[in-house]
Amino acid sequence: MNTVEIQEIKELLKTPKKIVIIPHKNPDGDAIGSTLGLRHYLTSLGHNSSVISPNDYPDFLKWIPGEDTIIKYDSATDIATTRIKEADLIFTLDFNNLSRVGNMETLLTTTKSLFIMIDHHQQPDDYARYTYSDTAMSSTCQMVYHFIDMLGDRDKISPEIATCLYVGIMTDTGSFRFRSTTHITHRVVADLIESGADNTTIHEKIYDTNTYSRLQLQGVALKNLKILPEYKTAYITLSQEELDTHNFKKGDTEGLVNLGLSVSGIIFAAIFIENRGEKIIKISLRSKGDFSVNEFSRNHFEGGGHHNAAGGKSNLSLQKTVEKFISILPSYKNALNL
Repeated sequence: MNTVEIQEIKELLKTPKKIVIIPHKNPDGDAIGSTLGLRHYLTSLGHNSSVISPNDYPDFLKWIPGEDTIIKYDSATDIATTRIKEADLIFTLDFNNLSRVGNMETLLTTTKSLFIMIDHHQQPDDYARYTYSDTAMSSTCQMVYHFIDMLGDRDKISPEIATCLYVGIMTDTGSFRFRSTTHITHRVVADLIESGADNTTIHEKIYDTNTYSRLQLQGVALKNLKILPEYKTAYITLSQEELDTHNFKKGDTEGLVNLGLSVSGIIFAAIFIENRGEKIIKISLRSKGDFSVNEFSRNHFEGGGHHNAAGGKSNLSLQKTVEKFISILPSYKNALNL
């Protein structure tokens, strides 16, 4: 985002506006943290701002400051539709293609509102008037921090904003261990702590929230873990029956793909989760080093994301999806054995 665009956005924000802020479907910590952090900031400037999520999100995110103001499109469609139609500005955060908002896509493609995109995923679409895209950034929350700073409002980062942004940076960096965590990321985090983010409490609220059924489901995932040593690959399957048996709730499978990646010698991990309601197999992919799961997912499973973290889907059965996955691996043998 260049200086001219920043100045134009500053002009837009000088007078009160009706603003809608939208995360992707099935929002995670970065999506919720960035949208709420931006909402707190815009509200401090005098704007009438709303976060509209396509659907619900895990319970471990439902303590974040301002979470109770989020409008969920799938359960409050009329209210959400009116807000979007009346919006002067629409910020889209943590995604870069309108297909990521599910049933909201048609509405967003027909609105006359001005769009501003803030996102760190690869291959951004061109629907926004202003696009702040940086695939090297650790998280959209870090980008929101830099966005506020570029607007000259670093001093407006309150404890609430700091808390929201810390959540997304922490979760999207795997608690600061992924390659995208740079020296700048740590400086941003230090500033957020200084601005009022309680790092210990935030970590506890996000990660120390296991239920008995969720731990049991993790046990099933470990039991289902398969290793393909010739491809340095691991994968996990979870059927709908297994989810139902263990009282699955949104967010219960968060991070399970990393169990496979934690095995010594593994550089590529996948988890295949059956969702009969949507008639798809949800796929999460993770890798270490130079192997691009973003490219792998785009080429084979209608998805994408980051170099070392991506998602996708399959319309085949769970068994057929796994068979397809295994059948593809020989063509990547060289890349996986570098």
